[in-house]
Parts: sequence; C-alpha cells; structure tokens
Amino acid sequence: MVTIEKLLKDGIEIIRQRDYNNPYLDVQLILCHLLKKDRVYVHLNRKEEVDDEIKNKFLDMVHKRNQGYPLQYMTNVQEFMGLEFFVQEGILVPRPDTEILVEKIINLVNNSDFKDRTLKILDIGTGSGAIAVSLAYYVKNSFVTAIDVSETAISTAEINIKKHNLKNVRTVKADIFEDMFSDEKFDIVVSNPPYIRRDIIKDLPVEVSEYEPKLALDGGEDGLLYYRRIAEVFSEIHGEKAVLCVEIGHDQKQDVQRIFENLNIFKIIETDKDLGGNDRVVTGFL
Repeated sequence: MVTIEKLLKDGIEIIRQRDYNNPYLDVQLILCHLLKKDRVYVHLNRKEEVDDEIKNKFLDMVHKRNQGYPLQYMTNVQEFMGLEFFVQEGILVPRPDTEILVEKIINLVNNSDFKDRTLKILDIGTGSGAIAVSLAYYVKNSFVTAIDVSETAISTAEINIKKHNLKNVRTVKADIFEDMFSDEKFDIVVSNPPYIRRDIIKDLPVEVSEYEPKLALDGGEDGLLYYRRIAEVFSEIHGEKAVLCVEIGHDQKQDVQRIFENLNIFKIIETDKDLGGNDRVVTGFL
C-alpha cells in the first residue's frame, strides 16, 4: 500500500525526465481517472492509502505518458466547450484553439437572422465530433451533419452524440475528395481540416507526430490541400447568405484568405485570433 501523496511524487519524478509543461497536472489527472475522484478529493486526501492494483496501473500509465503517449487516449476524456468528450486512438484530440471556431459560429448565429430559422450546418472532418456536437448542443435551432472519411472518427462522434443525447446531429462517412455534395444546401459550413505541411509533421511534439492520426494532420505539401477542396465543395452546396468558417494554422491567414477570394462569391472575409494572439479562424460571408 502507498499513499496518494507518495504516488503523486513518484509520478512527477518519472515525468520530469521529459520536457512537459505540467507534469503535476498529468499525474493528478491519471490518478483521478483511476480512483474515479476529482482533483479536489486527491488534494484533500493525500494521506489516503491506495492499493497495489491502482498503484501498478498508475505507474504503467505514467511511464506511458513519459514516452509521449497522449493522456487523453489513456483516460478517454477531453473537455471542449464546457462539454466532456470521449476520445480514443485514431482521432485528433480536440484543442482549446478550436473553441474559437465554435464560438465564432455561435456568436454569428446569435447576432444575425440565423437565430430565427432552422439552420443546416455541415462539419467537414468531424473527428471526435467536438465541433458538430458543440454546435448542436449550443445552437438549438440547428441540424448538423458531421462527415468524416475515418470509421474510427464516425464511431467516436456517434458515441459523443449519444453521450449528450442530441437529436439534431447526424454522422455521414464521406470523403470530400471523392463524394458528391451537390444534393443538399447548407447555411453554415465549418471545418478544422488537416493543415500541417507534410514535411514538418515529424518535427511536431512526439504526442502529435507519433500518436495522433496523420490523416488528421497532413495538409499536403503546402498545408493548404484541404482548404482548396473545402472551398470547391462550399461553392456547390451553399444556401443563400451562407457562411464558410475554417480553423487555420498561425501563419496561413493570407493563403487561406486568397483561396476564399478566388471563389469570387464572398462579400466579406474575416479573420479571428486565438487567445495567444495568433490568427486562428477565417470566415467568408456571402
């Protein structure tokens, strides 16, 4: 038997071997997951003893984390937009930066005539369903279609739709480079597409480069492959006064704006920054 306090100290010493932003938070979250308790409980009960089974599982998970394996894949949990999402290997872990994209759509709806009618929203490359589920949850007058080429992504998104008991969102397995999308018209098309240049994926942190799916990262030789295709798709499926809203890399503002401009259909193109002051979202308005 070992105390919570001793386990946390041992865990921190293991994870300190690598360059982590917050090893203390990592080990806390691992132990909270195993004990099925929150961080307040762990903090207030440091002298409580933990049985050997929990201790061994904890140390196994800490060593795995020390190798760069994402914490979210171990706990199967990630918070996004105030909601809890199930995540697993094979899908991109939702990032706080992507909340800027969702907040942009929510604010847009609340401050326009979009709020007065049922909206059809398309989420391209849904992954865990974080964007689609959040929009369906917070934009009550919407019906969201979430598409992805990955079976793992579709099954994960469906788990999250059920988790939040949503009836106004559906999943469709589809490839935007092969499938036709001209049958249905959408008011809002949103996407956090793969936008990392192929040659720099190997230079990303090991958590991303080795463990997260390349399909969700690889934006082609220049990182812009999906933006071009999404723009083409949007031009075929937009309704009247529709909006296209995409997440971008911090240095892609001019390139993505140019792709939008080349469609010759947008009256206004806006860019929003994330909390770090980086360009993060480009939005085109018809």
